[in-house]
Amino acid sequence: MEKRGHIRLWIGFAGLFAALILLVIWNINAGSVHLPVSEIIEILFSRTGDNAAIVWNIRLPRIISALMLGGALALSGFLLQTFFANPIAGPFILGISSGAKLILSLTLIGFLSRGVAVSSFALIVAAFLGAILSMGFVLAISLKAKQMSLLIIGGVMIGYICSAITDFVVTFADDANIINLHHWSQGSFSGMSWSNVGVMVIVVIPVLICTFMLSKPISAYQLGEVYAQNMGVNIRLFRIALIILSSLLSACVTAFAGPISFVGVAVPHLIRSIFKTAKPIIMIPACFLGGAVFCLFCDLIARTAVSPAELSISSVTAVFGAPVVIMVMLRRQKDHI
Repeated sequence: MEKRGHIRLWIGFAGLFAALILLVIWNINAGSVHLPVSEIIEILFSRTGDNAAIVWNIRLPRIISALMLGGALALSGFLLQTFFANPIAGPFILGISSGAKLILSLTLIGFLSRGVAVSSFALIVAAFLGAILSMGFVLAISLKAKQMSLLIIGGVMIGYICSAITDFVVTFADDANIINLHHWSQGSFSGMSWSNVGVMVIVVIPVLICTFMLSKPISAYQLGEVYAQNMGVNIRLFRIALIILSSLLSACVTAFAGPISFVGVAVPHLIRSIFKTAKPIIMIPACFLGGAVFCLFCDLIARTAVSPAELSISSVTAVFGAPVVIMVMLRRQKDHI
């Protein structure tokens, strides 16, 4: 059995890496300008050619952004599912992404209406404050709601309230057309630059490392609070760490790509199905890779399905992610019968 588990592990990670490489090449290839693989390889290594600017200035920043933010979103979902011990928990469903979107929109409109430019780090800080604010409401609901279904309903309602306020503010903002908030609020990886990618790396990679260092406490926490305390885990500090890390990841995604639905819920479940384990030391890197693959695939469809127009990334992720959530809910209901 142990040997079979190792084989599954190697096959799972090999499959994710292979899918990641294939989708990166496919995303570079696809678009209004078709690029053969031989030309892509030449441009990547030499940075020269007629289409080098398209690859290096437009497609690669977008691809790396989808990779980084998709991984961050899936990892945020895994942390929230661990925190609430709820398989349906995720930054979008619990309203955390919507809270980040609200405060970020208010910040953008407030500063740009006065002619003040907003840096990428300032956007992440604003989104983080919004995520923390929404998380506070969700935690307050969790203290009152004994049933996890009520927690999810409360999170969904918070998300609707934040989204409604955001839509109202954006609709009547003078600068809405300038900063393209309508397009951003639907979720999109378009318009990414290398400076955006640099900020993502600075935020996401350290959070990923910190999360991986929490593998043992997360593993103990999965077995119950009492067991974790007996293993020396400071439950209060551990929960604070989970809140901060998951909120940072959600904030980074929302700041650059807007709210993206269902990735944080669906990907961790797909990864568990592939690897047949819930061990954090495996789930953390696997969720990050899985989120990257999932978002690269969905972004490819968003860019090419109705070309030259572009679909909202959330519309595509919902098509593939929502059925996974439904399946999880049905399986959970069946287990309780």
